[in-house]
Amino acid sequence: MRRISASHRRALLGRRHRLATDAAAADLVDVADSLVALHSTDPATVYLSTWARTRDPRHAPLQHALYDDRRLLRLLAMRRTVFVTSRAVAPLVLTACAAEVADRERRKLITMLAENGIERPERFLTEARDAALSVLDARDEITAAELAGADPRLGTPLVLSRGKRYEGKQNVASRVLLLLSAEGLVVRGRPRGSWTSQQYRWTSMRTWLGDDLPTVSEADAEVELARRWLAAYGPALPEDLQWWTGWTKTRTKRALTALRPAEVEVCGTAGVALDDTDVDEPRVEGVPWAALLPALDPTSMGWRQRDWYLGEHAERVFDTNGNAGPTVWWNGRIVGGWTQDGRGDVVYRLLEDVGSDAVEAVDALADRLTAALDGVRLSARGRRLSPLEQEIQESTV
Repeated sequence: MRRISASHRRALLGRRHRLATDAAAADLVDVADSLVALHSTDPATVYLSTWARTRDPRHAPLQHALYDDRRLLRLLAMRRTVFVTSRAVAPLVLTACAAEVADRERRKLITMLAENGIERPERFLTEARDAALSVLDARDEITAAELAGADPRLGTPLVLSRGKRYEGKQNVASRVLLLLSAEGLVVRGRPRGSWTSQQYRWTSMRTWLGDDLPTVSEADAEVELARRWLAAYGPALPEDLQWWTGWTKTRTKRALTALRPAEVEVCGTAGVALDDTDVDEPRVEGVPWAALLPALDPTSMGWRQRDWYLGEHAERVFDTNGNAGPTVWWNGRIVGGWTQDGRGDVVYRLLEDVGSDAVEAVDALADRLTAALDGVRLSARGRRLSPLEQEIQESTV
């Protein structure tokens, strides 16, 4: 069994994730496909992730790809997380990952309805879901609030976490949209505010694309998604793929059995590689590279086992729920973190001595990112501040 070193994996990461100096992508769809999917729980993550890989810190190209020619789609998929994918990948993640999420969401919503005194909750949900689809089919784009006002059932209020300190209220429309999103029937369209806004307008997938997405069998979707993931993130451990997809161990084994990847040793244990290009040691050439990646970036979050690129820094740059904060990279390793100071300037802190060349490269990236943000202040969404992020912020007050 061939042993794959950490340096081997880091060299592959730099090129495949479009972070090495000479590996930048020319097209935003290439960025998304190179990573399989881009995290979008925080809308800003998609912009900063693509800026880091195209060297083009502009809003317009990504907005055009998302909202005009619609080559990229924002979906609820793996691990009940919002991602941006290409049209080619969308049917794969919806079939192989989101369908199970949708089933859980449906059961959860039926329980919520029953707990809120709704009689015959299954029938109520069916009627509310059909009403939502009818409204969405008749409108190009609609907000969740507008959808709630379009039908009494959709405007029904729900009390969430009743009796707990974080008790809240939400109407049925918002929960139905979440279900329909996991089913691949609706899509988040243009935000109501700026590029950092989470207040999306919604539309049916068919209206948004002008046609239905292609259908693919569950088995074929699993195998193709596993192949794409290994091409981007391998060599890796089967548990890394299982974590990333949200699959069970059985589904992961089924997909890998059908894919028949090469068996290798990774992190001292049995791993998998897609083919010989993964097994052969890459030739490390060119200029060393640095990157400032945003919180929840797909490279920071791509594996369950992260020691080979994270070292001993996990507790400093990840929050207690396992979500990555903004990170500083040098030649395939996380070596620090960054945030913004009171003026909105990008500031960073290194966690180890990486030499003057690295400092010079990171300084240049920090200046460029500050200029690209142009006064926009980023906030932690879908996560907590990492300890290092908080330390940097407190030191700049």
